[in-house]
Parts: sequence; structure tokens; C-alpha cells
Amino acid sequence: MLARRLLSTTASLPPNIRQLLAHPPTTAPEIAVQVNGWVKSIRRQKKVVFAVISDGSSESGLQAVFPDVTLAKHLTNGASVRLSGKLIDSPASGQAKELRVSEATVLGGCDPETYPMQKQALTVEYLRDNCHLRARTREIGAMLRLRDSTTKAINDYFHDNGFVHVHTPIITSNDCEGAGETFHIVSSSDLPTSPSPSPTTHASSPTTASPSEYFNHPAYLTVSSQLHLEAVATAISRVYTLSPCFRAERSQTSRHLAEFWMLEAEWAFTASVADLCVVVEGALRHVLRTHAASPDMAALWRAKAQPSSKTPASDSRLAALLALAKMPSAWARMSYTDAVAALAAHHAATRAFVFAPEWGKGLQSEHERWLAEEHVRGPVFVTDYPAALKPFYMRANDDDASAHGPTVACFDLLVPGIGELVGGSLREERLGLLEAAIERHGLNKTDYAWYLDLRKYGGAPHGGFGMGFERLISWISGIESVRECVAMPRWAGRMLL
Repeated sequence: MLARRLLSTTASLPPNIRQLLAHPPTTAPEIAVQVNGWVKSIRRQKKVVFAVISDGSSESGLQAVFPDVTLAKHLTNGASVRLSGKLIDSPASGQAKELRVSEATVLGGCDPETYPMQKQALTVEYLRDNCHLRARTREIGAMLRLRDSTTKAINDYFHDNGFVHVHTPIITSNDCEGAGETFHIVSSSDLPTSPSPSPTTHASSPTTASPSEYFNHPAYLTVSSQLHLEAVATAISRVYTLSPCFRAERSQTSRHLAEFWMLEAEWAFTASVADLCVVVEGALRHVLRTHAASPDMAALWRAKAQPSSKTPASDSRLAALLALAKMPSAWARMSYTDAVAALAAHHAATRAFVFAPEWGKGLQSEHERWLAEEHVRGPVFVTDYPAALKPFYMRANDDDASAHGPTVACFDLLVPGIGELVGGSLREERLGLLEAAIERHGLNKTDYAWYLDLRKYGGAPHGGFGMGFERLISWISGIESVRECVAMPRWAGRMLL
């Protein structure tokens, strides 16, 4: 009870291991505590047993010392236990506190002969095959806690800037990106059926009916919350969401998932791409500052280090990443036109790219990474892409005197190691130009009547952006594939759990 009172009076549960270690008792040299968790490792000696107990709340766990070795008789790696004893100062290096155990109960045994999560190195593919157990590994546990702390940092940043968090629909009637890579929703009761042929029905005759629409309209899993956020932003001027999105693209790259989480923000009364970049950069700087001393982020970068290296490259990459939060100047900005010119000059001299850079074509991953990693050597906002490359809702630039063709007021943030991390734009608030864009993209104007109404009735200049949350986690953790940046990944041809 005393241990609980050491924490906030709002706590409804006993303290976990992280809380105990973060707020050790100061009123007495020793205090009786009870700890629940799983055995991560065990070392037996003749007169004493040492075990590391983790409840997943911290990267390090808690060292438990068993002066009575019989108490640890049934402990094995992976077993769930309840330990009671005294939390004391540790005489050994490596931890400030340790638990001197006086009582031990095995709550759930774990057979070491068949337990899939052995202590030796486990391949990424093996852990995917055992997705239901992989959160028990040090790296996935650290990643999940990093997702949690990053979510909190994002919420803090947007709340500090006057934004309201909104829960947007997951079921939608539109494809925001216009790419056609959506999951169509059909009620299980409306799926086609194949009844047994009757004597009067030939096997070659059609036996299925087209499924009806549950909503009397085609419905899809959302690819983006942007359009719905725009609707709310005409009443609550600053809004954001962190919500799941779904894309039915069949890409097998390390940057794509079929189900992922997206941070999206929209706000009214902003009139320049520069304003959007300031907010995005501010949010990312805040995330990096928040994790400057994160044990989970440090552990994930350590996991990338080569054991034989005295000064791992991962250490320098982490230092460079954290330094971005302290840069005295704004992150680099350049137009799409300037980016293509730089890419073309490099390609002409080196033939370095598989895809030749050309104005009017999309930037490939190899182009994005070269710009961030070699040309700028840091994050870079690439702005003002050709209108033909972008969705209908992006605001046409007022100066269309480009020698190449019309452009839109947009940006992509490219970062080393990832490529595109964030994409955003001003939204077209001029009704006539928006109607023309809808027609030009071959969309049904009736489907977007509500979206046009937002311009008819008190429309205001506005803009926003979207950031893939798993890509953000990949960037700040050094994890190479986004499939290891979420608890239970889904991608084309594979659904784990």
C-alpha cells in the first residue's frame, strides 16, 4: 500500500516495474513490494539465484535476487510470476534497485524445451511466423513503447498548438487519393452464394447474384481522413486525428502496409505551404526532443550495432537524428523543379539512377533518398509539384507561368533512410477551380457535392498534411521495415493473426 501511495493519488492499480524504478521510496531504505511479470532470464548459483523480471513497462526490467534458492526452483524463461520482497539498493552495477525475494509464485509455467522465444537470435521471418509471441522480444517491446510515447508527444504538440483531436470514419464512400487502391466493404449476408444445382438448373447457368450495398452506396475502408477533417475544420478551425487507414496496393516493399496508422491534420486560415512546413517540422522536432533520453529508442538503435564495432555507425546516425531537433535553422526547402534539376545533373554525370529524372514524372524512392541522404544530407521539403501528379483537391498555384506546366501548392517531406515521410498541401478553396479539377480528374461531381458545399458556405483558406505513423517509427528507431513497426502487420498476401 505504501508503494501505491508513492505514486499519483489518481492511480487505480498497484505500480508496475517502470513506476517502481522511476519513483523508488525515499521514506525508508527498504520497502515491501509485490511485483508481477515474466521471467526474461535466470542465472543460478549455488547459494543465490538471479532473475530479470519484466512486465513490459520498461526496457530494463527488474533484477530479482533469491537468497533462498528453493524459491526459484520452478522458475523458467517465459514463466509468469508473482514475487514479494524488499526493494533495496543494488550493490552491483547495472541497476540502482533490485528486489530481494521472500515469496515467489509461478502463475503460469513455460516449458523451456518447447518455448518458441528462446534467448538466441531469432530471425525477422521467424518472429513474423510467431507474431502472437513476438511482443515478448526486447526489440518489439521497445518498439511498442516507442509508439506509445510518440503518440503522447504528438498529442501534446497538437494540444499545445490549439488543435482538437477528432475521431474520423473508417468506413467511407470516397477514395481520397483517387488511386483506386481501396478495400470494398460487403456485408457477409450479401456475399454471393452458390446453391446446389436443381434438376432444372444447368451447371453452366449463373447461380450467383451481385451483392447488394449495405449502405445503398459503395463503401470502402478509408485510405485517408483528410476530406472528413476538412469538413470539421470549417467549424473547429484546427483538427487532427491519428487513426487507421487501409490501402489495397500489392507493394511488397519495406515501406508499405495494407493496414497502417496515419497522423493527419487540417486547419483553416493558413495561406502558404511554408506555414504547413513550419507545423510539420515543429511536430517532428518535438517528437525528437521528447525522445532525446528515451531508453527504448536507444535500445532499438543499439540493436542495429555490429558487436565488433567500438563506435557503431548506428550511434552516429542516432546522434545526427537527435541533432535535427536542435538545428538553429529551418530544415531545407526546395521546389520540385529545383529537385528534378539536381537529380538530372547527378544522373547525367553518374548514371546513378534506374529511373531517369524528368520534370512531370513522380520522384522514385531512389530519387527521394538521394535528395535527403546525399544532396541535402538531412530532411528536405520538396514543394510545388506538377498538378498532373497530384489529387484534385490541391490548390493550384497562382503563378502558373512555369515553363514546364501548372503546379500545385503542396510539399513532400523527404528524410534520410526513409524517403517520403509526410505529404501535404493547401486545399483548393476556390469553388470554380475545385469544380474544374473534379471534372478534369474524371470524378462524379454529385459524389462531391458535400465537399463543394464547404466552399459555398463560409469557405476559408486551409491546408493540412498526412504522415504515416509506422514510417515515423521506422525513422526515429532505425527499424528498416514498417512491418516491424506495428504489433500485428498486414500486407498483400499475408495477415498475421
